[in-house]
Amino acid sequence: MPDYGALVDSIVRRLVKDPDAVRVESEPQGNGVFEIRIRVAPEDIGRVIGKRGATVNALRLLAKAAAVKENEKVVVDILED
Repeated sequence: MPDYGALVDSIVRRLVKDPDAVRVESEPQGNGVFEIRIRVAPEDIGRVIGKRGATVNALRLLAKAAAVKENEKVVVDILED
C-alpha cells in the first residue's frame, strides 16, 4: 500500500513559504478509501489552492493517479485552523 500522505506532504512542502507549518494526516476510511487532510499556515492557503483551485485540483489528480494501480480511492481536503 503506497503512502499517499507522504506523496501529498512532499508536494505541499515545496509549494508553501512555511514548510514547517505543513501537517498532512492520512486516514484509511475502509473499502480502499483514504482521506488526506492538509493543514498549512494561513498565509499559505492561497498557494495550495491556486487560481480557481487549479493547484489543489492538480494535487488531487496526482493522489488519485497514484491510487489507481492499487484500485484505491484518495480524497484530499484542505483544512483551515
